[in-house]
Amino acid sequence: MIQHKQVVETLKKINDPEIQLDVYTLGLIYNIEIVEDKVNLRMTFTSPMCPYGPWLMQDIKTKVGTIEGVKEVNIELVFEPVWQPSQEVKIMLGME
Repeated sequence: MIQHKQVVETLKKINDPEIQLDVYTLGLIYNIEIVEDKVNLRMTFTSPMCPYGPWLMQDIKTKVGTIEGVKEVNIELVFEPVWQPSQEVKIMLGME
């Protein structure tokens, strides 16, 4: 059985190439749903015009797909709500 924790730990190893912080900590992942052998993710980018977007989505699919028991990874890309870095992320990025 696929565990939510396994998916989160995998996402924490995937860095946004521009910011060099993982997609989970950045808050780009809005929802994780596990249905049998499928992982459904709802996510966004730091900006709608992210030049690394397609690469990032493929990297997530590939790496989450290596979790034992995962047969399918689906990503729903959304831009609402618009991504806003948390206070913690702002501090990590030197924005505060």
